[in-house]
Amino acid sequence: MLDKLTTEKRNPSSMQLDQLSVKEVLQLMNKEDQTVPLAVEAALPEITAAVEQVISTFQAGGRLIYTGAGTSGRLGILDAVECPPTFSTAEDMVQGLLAGGMSAFRKAKEGAEDNPSLGAKELEEIGLCAKDTVIGIAASGRTPYVIGALDYAAAVGASTVSIACNLDAAVSKHARIAIEVETGAEVLAGSTRLKAGTAQKLVLNMISTASMVGIGKVYENLMVDVKPTNAKLQERSKRIIMDATGSAYSLAEDAFHKADGHVKTAIVMLLLDLSKEDAAQKLAEAGGFVRSAIKA
Repeated sequence: MLDKLTTEKRNPSSMQLDQLSVKEVLQLMNKEDQTVPLAVEAALPEITAAVEQVISTFQAGGRLIYTGAGTSGRLGILDAVECPPTFSTAEDMVQGLLAGGMSAFRKAKEGAEDNPSLGAKELEEIGLCAKDTVIGIAASGRTPYVIGALDYAAAVGASTVSIACNLDAAVSKHARIAIEVETGAEVLAGSTRLKAGTAQKLVLNMISTASMVGIGKVYENLMVDVKPTNAKLQERSKRIIMDATGSAYSLAEDAFHKADGHVKTAIVMLLLDLSKEDAAQKLAEAGGFVRSAIKA
């Protein structure tokens, strides 16, 4: 089975990898990495469908759940944990599940991926329901843990998406939307943390970012729902207010404090010359979209 997967094949370009200089190794890796965005581009129709599904899920009050094993699962967790500080999402709105649990993030538990019932069990434990979307991530496209999770998700009526780095992947048959990014043989044969991992990261970046745009977490190209939980993010918040309104730093800082650190509210306050309360009402009526609020 593995010998049929392009991610497991030997790369003809790197057959002499152990004889190359450091510079030559890096040049070869860089050249191979440049093929990844083109592979992702070929899957844009399926990625688009996935984002549209996730937006619908969020609008219905559902959650986005990533599930995977090894590098694939870790990448899902990385994407999930960035959503609360970047977009002020609730802690459970975007989640990442990893075969073997969170302890497997630091220490690999390779055998955990072979258990399909474990993937189902972990979704059951978080109370997966029909409003949610599950995205199963598997570079090989055959991971039993992921297949078990997707089958359980379908059984409870949740939406299902798969991400694989081989064509005609087994996991694709277990998802309503199948994203297949063919990244080919790795420089180091079978090491799918390389091109395959890069492709998965690019796809996850697209899904989470575009979905947040779709539910009003962005104004222009600014992360207006950033959570200012430290000094750096507080300063970034003020700069965002300045950029969005053309205001001087002092005005942006004043609005930031008056809005209790809520960047969107501060922006609407300045653009429409409103009180905090009136700006918050405008935003609520606009469903959280700054552009709609200032045009209403």
